[in-house]
Amino acid sequence: MVDHYRVLGVNRNATKQEVKEAFRRLAVKYHPDKHAQSPDHVRLNATVRFKLVSEAYEVLNDDRKRASYNAVGDSDRFRRRTDGGGSYSNPYGTRGSGYGYGYGYSARNSRQASSFSSGFESTFRYLTTHAFLLNLALAGGILFAFTAIDSSGETLWKMRNSGKSFEEAMDSLEKTKAHKDEG
Repeated sequence: MVDHYRVLGVNRNATKQEVKEAFRRLAVKYHPDKHAQSPDHVRLNATVRFKLVSEAYEVLNDDRKRASYNAVGDSDRFRRRTDGGGSYSNPYGTRGSGYGYGYGYSARNSRQASSFSSGFESTFRYLTTHAFLLNLALAGGILFAFTAIDSSGETLWKMRNSGKSFEEAMDSLEKTKAHKDEG
């Protein structure tokens, strides 16, 4: 998971203005147009950095995206290794050794839980996207329409043909048809 705060070089409680200033400074530095005449590896590196900076700004400048990112980041920080010491950080301030966290919870189990959790989180993010929810509402509307049409046909039949079921009416039609074929 990319640390958007680190990419922009701001702290976690940075204001929108500080995020905006950091983005502008880095966007000018890494903009692809500025590196158009540079060697390929420099241009490619600048393009990748510019995309990272743009993504970080997009997330941190939007209040809802930032809150969601912070919530996922806080839960993820407990599970992943830090770059500095190779240890696990946790809210209790103790360092994990890889031999276990108590109750049989080892670093191996942590990685398995992390992959399950990240899969769940990505599925949850997809299921809550605007496009998915619109498609779900459309599918629900179509299902409701088909159900209403189906039940209205049955209601109309009962209103016009009191006393006979559909099956009885079909039987009498077949008898009438067979009687006409004989005569």
